[in-house]
Amino acid sequence: QLQASGGGLVQAGGSLRLSCAASGRTFSRYAMGWFRQAPGKEREFVAAISWSGGTTFYADSTKGRFTISRDNVKNTVYLQMNTLKPEDTADYHCAARRGISTTISEYNYWGQGTLVTVSS
Repeated sequence: QLQASGGGLVQAGGSLRLSCAASGRTFSRYAMGWFRQAPGKEREFVAAISWSGGTTFYADSTKGRFTISRDNVKNTVYLQMNTLKPEDTADYHCAARRGISTTISEYNYWGQGTLVTVSS
């Protein structure tokens, strides 16, 4: 299972760090991704990281503001979000698959989301 946490209410320009903890399976050999879904919108890619942490991808909308990282000893992936904007408001989910990808449908394992609300 994957469990995301760390969401909350923050003012525009602020920061949050999301965590995604894996249990019941070792995800150290899996690529991990973060995705988000805003109310009334489709789920979209945010960031992804390879199993080693050596390769990362970001959506254009988050590049330069968000940083994805992982700690394979703790079986946890992080998403550091800085300079948050109201349009970042969404339910954030983590997911896992063999091999890094930015494509939502290619991810096999999904966790419950954590809500991020950015006020203007």
